[in-house]
Amino acid sequence: LPNVGKSSLFNLLGESADAAAENYPFCTIDPNSTRCAVPDKRYGNLCDIWNPPSKYPAYLHLVDIAGLIKGASEGAGLGNAFLSHIQAVDGIFHMVRAFDNKEVTHVDDSIDPVRDMETIAGELCKKDLAYVKQQRENREKDVKKNPTMKLPPLFFTVMDKVEEMLENSQPLRNGCEWTAPEVDKINELIPGCITLKPTVYLVNISKKSFISGGNRFFIKIKEWVDSHGGGLILPFSIEFEEELAALKKNGDVDGEKALLEPLKGRGSVLPRIVKCGYKQLELMYYFTAGEKEVRCWTLAVGSTAPQAAGVIHTDFETGFIKLECCSYEDFISTNKGEKSMASVKAAGKYRQEGKNYIVQDGDICHFLFNKATGGKKK
Repeated sequence: LPNVGKSSLFNLLGESADAAAENYPFCTIDPNSTRCAVPDKRYGNLCDIWNPPSKYPAYLHLVDIAGLIKGASEGAGLGNAFLSHIQAVDGIFHMVRAFDNKEVTHVDDSIDPVRDMETIAGELCKKDLAYVKQQRENREKDVKKNPTMKLPPLFFTVMDKVEEMLENSQPLRNGCEWTAPEVDKINELIPGCITLKPTVYLVNISKKSFISGGNRFFIKIKEWVDSHGGGLILPFSIEFEEELAALKKNGDVDGEKALLEPLKGRGSVLPRIVKCGYKQLELMYYFTAGEKEVRCWTLAVGSTAPQAAGVIHTDFETGFIKLECCSYEDFISTNKGEKSMASVKAAGKYRQEGKNYIVQDGDICHFLFNKATGGKKK
């Protein structure tokens, strides 16, 4: 919804992000884009050891999209524009307002997170339902034009189930147990459905609630999420995060310590938000490390060694010979502070892998491949 903290969070997370975050609905119209580094101590440790001139972490790319209101699927507010923008992303941070503040207006004039989530889910499902019906109609028209064509029974099974779920405002991503053939059919027929996208629910609470660790809306929010396919719920406070960020920017160490002290070891939730968003997209990364550069290379979970090589350059994939690698844990446990792989090799932990190897998160990799013109290159 508008005025729940989307643009404020965007500005806190993004590198040089400067989205308008005003106290009125639809202050964001055109989507804003930025990126934020994925926090990882492993990457930091590798940078400390190698201290290269070039350092490149993994990034989560963010898009700040205008708020949605009831009736958006029929064009209300910035309805159709918003929905086209959200169709273009890979995953969703669903911001939910769970704080009272008379100075921050609510589009429905009262605080009710469950009602708000019902509004968003309903509008997204209505948009998906219109899309699904159009795709179904197109397929059935094609069959009528060609007597030799016949739609398989699975087509009707999947489309009927999808339509029923969407009519009941149930997201498709995990609203029921899909079989592998059904998943394949969904990806074939209706890949553009918004409710297929992975979603993290971010519950924006007051600074007071964040420090105390409680909020009167939590139980009802969790019950609603569980009854709508489940999902990850992260409570946090824009009010707290903005105050903490301001103290850090001003170098107020005492003020920062005073703010964090009541949390008893807890701190900013922003790093966890970034990590969870990255993980929900089923992404991971491997490292390349040397005197010139330490870098994280993002790829899909389950990628093979040639596919991982292709992230660097397509020539690496087409000409793949083998992968030389070790796990981050093996490198750190054997490393004696030197800028080399000598210790991990001496410990027998440096491996050679072929094209069927599934690259693991945190592997430190070195690829050997054939150049297009012939010959071997590392």
